[in-house]
Amino acid sequence: MALGFRARLFVILALFALVPSVVLTIAWGGATSRVLPRMSGAAAWDSAAASGSRAVQMALQTPGSPEANAALQRHQQELASSVTQARRFEYLARQTGPALLAVGLILLALLTYLASRGAGHLSRQLSRPLDELVGWTERIAHGESLPDQATHRGAPEFGVLRDRMRAMADELDRGRAAAIAAERLEAFRESARQVAHELKNPLTPIRFAIARLRRDAGPELQETLDVLSSESERLEAMARSFSQFGRLPEGPMAALDLGDLAREAARTTVPAGAALTIETAPHLPLVRGQHDALHRACANVLINAVESCGESTRVEVRVRPRGADVVVAVRDHGCGIAPDRLPRIWDPYVTDKTSGTGLGLAIVKQTVMAHGGRVEAESTPGEGTEIRMVFPALPQHSEHEVHGGT
Repeated sequence: MALGFRARLFVILALFALVPSVVLTIAWGGATSRVLPRMSGAAAWDSAAASGSRAVQMALQTPGSPEANAALQRHQQELASSVTQARRFEYLARQTGPALLAVGLILLALLTYLASRGAGHLSRQLSRPLDELVGWTERIAHGESLPDQATHRGAPEFGVLRDRMRAMADELDRGRAAAIAAERLEAFRESARQVAHELKNPLTPIRFAIARLRRDAGPELQETLDVLSSESERLEAMARSFSQFGRLPEGPMAALDLGDLAREAARTTVPAGAALTIETAPHLPLVRGQHDALHRACANVLINAVESCGESTRVEVRVRPRGADVVVAVRDHGCGIAPDRLPRIWDPYVTDKTSGTGLGLAIVKQTVMAHGGRVEAESTPGEGTEIRMVFPALPQHSEHEVHGGT
């Protein structure tokens, strides 16, 4: 049975501590049992004492002065005393060796305990956070959210790794969401192109047939022909909406003044009796875009604002710079949008109108994003809604080059 990562780590750490300890203990025991008895020098003192005693006895047998005889006797006593001390040290060394070996074994056992505790602690500090991070990789692979707090914190480096994994997971989530949104939008575009094609094919003969009937039919059929004409016009407008949504903006790009473009779209869209306010910041930076597509986007936002106001139409348009961008903000004072519905207003086919296709704001978003911009929405129920189109501004030198080229 294969050992787990934590068990393998524990064994490795324990062996790193225990193997040197066992080797040192064996060396300690061998040194105490062999070296200490040799350090006493008992055998050498016995040999020196025997030869010294013979020399002293021979010297004492030879007549000499009393001082010489006394010195020889003192020397003989010193030899005897040294031999005695050497034998005592040898005895203590033989008795102390097992005791020192026992102390070494006790220290080995204590070191083994401490090593096991240290190895266990280190293995937990390394294995548990690693196991947790491995689990996080599984969550990331399945698109699941990561926990806010770590169960096993571990060393500070694991905190850095968790933060990096959270950032990576967020980027992957955004990438997945963007890919899904792109696929979904492309599917909507393809369906819109097909619907526009299917609508346009019969509309032309229908309009021709209505025109012939108007020439030949009597007065009693004029009301019916008016209904057919208005419905065919509505179908034609619907086909144009589907066709616009089914393709990205086409045509030459140029440097545009969004203030002028917003005023132009307001003149052709907002009713004459409506309360319209247009504010444009001075020295407004230019943006690079396709005029007709941006004009249609502004018109769609203004149409929505007018229709949201109801009877008392009051619309405010502000065009101003914001950082490196230019913002076109259209605010109405209508019924507003509920917070749970606000994120969905940009989706295709989402509308509260009985006669609408739900493509107006979807076309706006598609057009703005095709120009490198983004859309924003803010609404308060009962007070109104503000739709913002944000475009990247042209650098000043680019504006000069454009004007100089024209």
